[in-house]
Amino acid sequence: MVSLIHRPASDSAAGTDHKMGLSQSTALIVGSIIGVGIFSLPYSLASYGPISLLAMAIASVAAIAFALLFAALSRRIPADGGPYAYSRTAFGNGVGFGNAWSYWITAWAGNAAIAVGWVYYVEHFINKGGSTAVSILIAFAGLWIPAAVNISGLRNVGAFQVVTTVLKFLPLAFLATIGLFYISAGNFTPWNTSGDTNMSAIGGAMAICLFAYLGVETAAVAAANVRDPKHNIPRATVFGTLASAVVYMLSLIAVFGILPTAALALDENKASYAVATNSIFGGTWSGDLVAIAVIISGIGALNGWTMICAEMPRAAAKDGLFPKQFAELSSRGAPVFGIVSSTLFASIAVLISFWGTNGSTVFTTLVLMTGITAAIPFGFSALAQIVWRLKDREVGNAAHFTRDMVVAVASVAASIGFIYYSRNVDASWYVVWGPFLMTGGALLVGVPVYLSQRRHMTEPAAVPAYDGSVA
Repeated sequence: MVSLIHRPASDSAAGTDHKMGLSQSTALIVGSIIGVGIFSLPYSLASYGPISLLAMAIASVAAIAFALLFAALSRRIPADGGPYAYSRTAFGNGVGFGNAWSYWITAWAGNAAIAVGWVYYVEHFINKGGSTAVSILIAFAGLWIPAAVNISGLRNVGAFQVVTTVLKFLPLAFLATIGLFYISAGNFTPWNTSGDTNMSAIGGAMAICLFAYLGVETAAVAAANVRDPKHNIPRATVFGTLASAVVYMLSLIAVFGILPTAALALDENKASYAVATNSIFGGTWSGDLVAIAVIISGIGALNGWTMICAEMPRAAAKDGLFPKQFAELSSRGAPVFGIVSSTLFASIAVLISFWGTNGSTVFTTLVLMTGITAAIPFGFSALAQIVWRLKDREVGNAAHFTRDMVVAVASVAASIGFIYYSRNVDASWYVVWGPFLMTGGALLVGVPVYLSQRRHMTEPAAVPAYDGSVA
């Protein structure tokens, strides 16, 4: 993926040869959605129990709604920046900046969460004593090695991304098929282990599950790098999300069915997909292979998301909303400032999350933080669609109106729900509200940036007319 995005300007001038087609765009979606999050979810969801499967089903429906939303919006505005471009065009620079800043937080905080989840599988082999300092160092390695690769601008990184995408699919595909034959029905009881009502448990687990679907918007974010974006982005977004949803649901059912909830909650079983595979074959060799595959695919996910971390602020910088340094490319075609600053913030997030917490709480806090910051631009994108479609109908352009409105309203509702339920399960108030505290602090940092950039902001372009002929 990185080799397709971080290219010198001279490559861009060569035409569309270096741009992504449908298959590559779909791979970008799948590769971005399926990172390390799904492999770490069972450990994080164990406090809720098997009821998390229902939460994942609801989150999957919400993810498909988001995919359909971005598919429709990208037909109308195939602009670089995706959610940022939609909110800015609809509501102006102030809202556009807020959404760009929020999504940027999603990207680097998501990278921090991926790194922490990646640590679980690295520690399948090392640091079995659970030293926090060593865990932090491993997470830093997971963040800064991909940053260095992105900065280098190596053109063969794309081939590495293809390999890692295949590797991450193997354990998911295995448990989504063969693993289903090793399920024990008794492991699905008790259904709710959270101590809360079923509604609260589903809501809390659903907020965590959203993290596994971050990436549905990546083709829209990188629209300038997609060939025939009006057709390829919508198709890639929907196809990639549906494929991910199928393997997610089936593999998660298998893991919860193979291992009791009490076992999933143990620190020594953080690498739950590896443990579930060992339960099928016996011994440790199969789990080791799964852990190795997740480790390699995790580096691939971090590699791709490091690119996304720099892509959103680069789009905003070109419009004057972010400092101009974010738009500058190195001689190797890499937005170095965006990569380094994003990775630095991710490193700080890892440190803060490990401070005073342990186990699944570190991962969950970062996951919920990304859910909050992603839900903001997702929700505003849906509001933009509602406003535009209502105006379309006023002028007699009502093609696909009902479909688009249902998807947009569902997306707004899902965004609000994900924010509302993004709280940790803990007795300490600062842990419970940790995701909101970290999000609030990160958003406040953007205030002086916005104030300093106001005089540099260009006016948003007019909203293109709706093309009802493109379904």
